[in-house]
Amino acid sequence: MKDEAFIRGQVPMTKSEVRAVSISKLGLCDNSIVYDIGAGTGSVAVEMALAMGHGHVYAIEQREEGCRLIGQNQEHFGVRNLTIVPGKAPDVLKDLPAADRVFIGGSGGELPKILDLVREKNPSARIVINAVSLETLSAVTEYLRGKGMEAEIVSIQTARAKKLGDYHLMEGQNPVYIITIEPDRGTREAGQ
Repeated sequence: MKDEAFIRGQVPMTKSEVRAVSISKLGLCDNSIVYDIGAGTGSVAVEMALAMGHGHVYAIEQREEGCRLIGQNQEHFGVRNLTIVPGKAPDVLKDLPAADRVFIGGSGGELPKILDLVREKNPSARIVINAVSLETLSAVTEYLRGKGMEAEIVSIQTARAKKLGDYHLMEGQNPVYIITIEPDRGTREAGQ
């Protein structure tokens, strides 16, 4: 979906190109239970909900403006399989059903605690994290190293044309690291 399709405020939004790659890395199923942690405007949550017929998305957002925007976008797109969960992760995750897919667009500095709780609730969950800062990327790699885990890490950077007089110039967007954590082989085999 185009970014312009979403109702926006002053809350950060995952851009369309990054949404497309991140959602594809999640490998959603028709009946996935998904957390969108740090849901912002709800752009990722809405697209995920629309992609699933019988699944459900829990959009976790701690900012009041973000929750309002998620609700507006949910209504704008007629999404029924999305629940807005106001509050800060990991605290608000405790009473939710275990997710099999988790997207983390923002962690509020609680990334290790969030990852621990998600993995405790469902060791087979596939987790995709978007990191725009080197500090977040470092926190993820440090967490993985401490747990003896591996992950796929890709970096994408897009550019968009911007008109300047009679010319179009490409304006670079910030690079985004997309980290995909899959359950370890032993967990996957045990769950089959």
